[in-house]
Amino acid sequence: MVHIRDLALPDFPLLLAPMEDVSDPPFRAVCKANGADLMYTEFISSEGLIRDAAKSKKKLDVFDYERPIGIQLFGSDVATMGECAAISTAASPDLIDINYGCPVKQVACRGAGAALLRDIPKMVEMTSAVVRNTHLPVTVKTRLGWDDDTKNVEEVAERLQDIGIEALTIHGRTRAQLYKGEADWTLIHRIKNNPRIHIPIFGNGDIDSPEKAALYKDRYGVDGIMIGRASIGYPWIFREVKHYLATGEKLAPPTIEERVAMCRMHFEKSIEWKGPRVGVFEMRRHYAQYFRGLEGAKQWRTRLVDAEQPEIILEILEEIATAEPVMVG
Repeated sequence: MVHIRDLALPDFPLLLAPMEDVSDPPFRAVCKANGADLMYTEFISSEGLIRDAAKSKKKLDVFDYERPIGIQLFGSDVATMGECAAISTAASPDLIDINYGCPVKQVACRGAGAALLRDIPKMVEMTSAVVRNTHLPVTVKTRLGWDDDTKNVEEVAERLQDIGIEALTIHGRTRAQLYKGEADWTLIHRIKNNPRIHIPIFGNGDIDSPEKAALYKDRYGVDGIMIGRASIGYPWIFREVKHYLATGEKLAPPTIEERVAMCRMHFEKSIEWKGPRVGVFEMRRHYAQYFRGLEGAKQWRTRLVDAEQPEIILEILEEIATAEPVMVG
């Protein structure tokens, strides 16, 4: 088993990446149902929590069916991050995670997320403040470095471990790469094999199939992998990876009935957590992925997006299941 302090995870756990506007409780519910072993909230602005912003506070919602679950924080001010670690601890997650990897301008250009890769002393100070202000395990997600000339994640791993983090997830790209190009896991492998490193090391980046998960597991020797974009509209990626790792065989893709049932579960959780108006609106971004490759997918998606009443959307989903359209791509 893999341990993050007293938190016991299965051998080679599969983690759901914290994705802004995606990894909310309804999405986490369908990923958990398909085998995700550890999940994180969307990243939460420390400044937003201090201001008591409604959107930031809402992201603190965690539910027992999601456990184990981590709350992920980002920010640019050391004291504020420490204070928000205490606020987040009161929400009773299983761990606190710090985001030192987000590359988007709205975050990095404000001195948060991946920007801290250019100021390791501040990163160390900030991490120490978080560790001091919670009794929960603290973990970190980061990248290889700011750009190709400053790949400093090896130093980051050692220094953050020394001040008390208990697991590290590394995305195999620099901030400058954003999400372009191919993720490079060679530095992740080097950190995992560093004799000074004793905390779990999880790899992230480009895992989009069971075969690639198995290949990277064997090639890079990480303790587990984090899956992000490949799970959007396809939470079955977790069960498929687990089955392949256990048997060496590929599972059949989800049936139409399974696609409809999972989309319905996601939709109902969305309505339950967000309310009908917001739940209907925010679910629209997911339909194309759930029914990608389905005969008549464009028509079904258009009807689902145009519908404004939850009962109408449920009727359309039932129509899709009853029609039994075939997969064409």
